[in-house]
Amino acid sequence: MEHIYLDYNATAPLRPEAKAAMLAVMGPPGNPSSVHQQGQAARAIVETAREHVAKLTDADPASVIFTSGGTEANWQALHGYPDRTIITTPVEHMAVLSAAPDALLVDVDADGLIDCDHLEHLLKTYKDMALVSVMMANNETGVIQPLDQVIELAHAYGAIVHSDAVQSCGKGARNGFIGFEASGVDLLTVSAHKMGGATGIGALLVRDGVKIPPLIAGGGQESRRRGGTENLTGIASFGAAATAIIDNMTEISGHFDQLATWHKWLEDEITNAAPDAVIFGQGVKRLANTSAIAMPGRRAETQVMQFDLAGIAVSAGAACSSGKVANSHVLEAMKAGDLAQQTIRVSSGWNSKQSDFERFVEIWLQVYQKQV
Repeated sequence: MEHIYLDYNATAPLRPEAKAAMLAVMGPPGNPSSVHQQGQAARAIVETAREHVAKLTDADPASVIFTSGGTEANWQALHGYPDRTIITTPVEHMAVLSAAPDALLVDVDADGLIDCDHLEHLLKTYKDMALVSVMMANNETGVIQPLDQVIELAHAYGAIVHSDAVQSCGKGARNGFIGFEASGVDLLTVSAHKMGGATGIGALLVRDGVKIPPLIAGGGQESRRRGGTENLTGIASFGAAATAIIDNMTEISGHFDQLATWHKWLEDEITNAAPDAVIFGQGVKRLANTSAIAMPGRRAETQVMQFDLAGIAVSAGAACSSGKVANSHVLEAMKAGDLAQQTIRVSSGWNSKQSDFERFVEIWLQVYQKQV
């Protein structure tokens, strides 16, 4: 049985270029902080990768702080300003909500889009003393936030702005990614394994002139902004994945156009055959690679298991550390009711093909009709 992977928003398959870069640095000793030849060779790998990640994100290399992933980058951003009130949304990734449990939450509508009028109301109260954190695109529904409006509004009231761009970065402008310099955002989180790099490596981008203390103190690595010996293999993979995307952006953009077509076909096939099915965010701008589909009457964990038995990997909400399916806090914030317990996420990517979608629809209809 062919196994089909449709869970790219959890993690993408490793790109060949990233794998090759990792293998190339495995084995030889290399601490980037050492002054001997081996250490300086490792330093060159780190700095070259930093330049490539910076180019992909439209940033100055000096802005890039390598971290252990998106979660750590979010924590550093949100713990860097203890005197500021954090304002975020209830549909953020749990890495943000867990990092700021006392944050003020901005209302969202039924599609999960931020209510900018409510945001302004909060900013008027905490002007010059707020940090606003709003993701570029939602990891569960794919809904893209109006980040340009959020940044303009927040800066007008003297707030610092952070954005979790983990799901958008590497997917181009049509998927909501706004370059770091062009966007005006102050802090930006990105992660390698969502774009075909290794797990365990990410970055926090910090705008020039914005000061942020280290979350992890140590030997002064990352310009004293993140202690600990750098993850050389992870960083090499990150740089290689970024380069592969940069060098093939025209082809990648075309592939995402194709993914959008396939996702639309998938959603149309399902809703035509099952009028009670719900596609979240269908009427607003979304990631080209994401569909959140509710099957009324069938719990999400049951669906995930049935798809897995059919050789198809999908998920319900965000990947959970326990490996269990939990109710989606995103859909609950969107007031989805019981559908929050009946929704699975289909997310595709760089290695997906049309037959993956055709097989998914075939199995979805069988599950819906209780044939499996």
